[in-house]
Amino acid sequence: MSRAVQIDQNGGPEQMKIVDVQVGEPGPGQIRIRHKAVGLNFIDVYQRTGLYQLPMPLKLGMEGSGIVEAVGEGVTHLRPGDRAAYASQPPGSYCDVRVMPAMNVCKLPDAIDFDTGAAMMLKGLTAQYLLRRTSPQGGLKAGDYVLFHAAAGGVGLIACQWARALGLQLIGTAGSDAKCALAKEHGATHVINYAKEDFKERVKEITGGKGVKVVYDSVGKDTWEKSLDCLQPLGLMASFGNASGPVPPFAPGILGTKGSLYVTRQTLFSHITSRENTQAMADDLFAAVTGGQVKIRIDQRFPLEQVQDAHRALEARKTTGSTILTL
Repeated sequence: MSRAVQIDQNGGPEQMKIVDVQVGEPGPGQIRIRHKAVGLNFIDVYQRTGLYQLPMPLKLGMEGSGIVEAVGEGVTHLRPGDRAAYASQPPGSYCDVRVMPAMNVCKLPDAIDFDTGAAMMLKGLTAQYLLRRTSPQGGLKAGDYVLFHAAAGGVGLIACQWARALGLQLIGTAGSDAKCALAKEHGATHVINYAKEDFKERVKEITGGKGVKVVYDSVGKDTWEKSLDCLQPLGLMASFGNASGPVPPFAPGILGTKGSLYVTRQTLFSHITSRENTQAMADDLFAAVTGGQVKIRIDQRFPLEQVQDAHRALEARKTTGSTILTL
């Protein structure tokens, strides 16, 4: 038996209940993993509220770390006893033990502890595909300006550090002076408190009126219009989240008048559709962490029993860095 967090209908944090579930043996292509820690992400909120519609009842959680207990037929990259971590479909990581697909589960290097492993996979792989695989025309090179919203969050702090290692001039936005200071401390070249300043005007000022090559935006509705105005001609708007709500429909013609802009809506799970891609991206992330270029900051820890409080803190934007659930 295992504890698991489940919802029976979409709604607020109060919909999450801890239930006891039977855990069986892994089938072909599956593993059974006993978690040591579990990651908390905004995608969990989207699934809970119904912004991302999934069948009910629904078990939540997309990220975790732990010990592999058993492997099914055809699984060759993992063995019982391996330390492992993952960001993976389907949801269900908010639990003690689970059976799950093995494809996106990676061996965790000995130099990375379980808490860090649980905190880094979804957010770290997201930063990896954004900075390394989601590029504007002509690519990114040292010295280029990029704008990164929510720079003090879990993905943002990783991206700040990774961008610095790549020589990029990352302009980070956040909603308070303290969060801006945190982003700056982690490698942002410039920071903008959007609660006090017009980030569009500040970006123009910082870049001498030229704008940025790419905007990485997980905020959505509240930042969309001004973000387009921050881009250079032929720049790329890379949307990867909806923290303030989904972007409303827009006329494609505005992309032409604003400089023949490119727009993409990215999700991690489009990038990790194969074992090979998952491992290559994870290896890049592991190397950045073990090499010291990226440090994973865990600022909040909640026991599984306090999962409702964890979601409330995340939605109220009271968190910085990564948040994990402890077991």
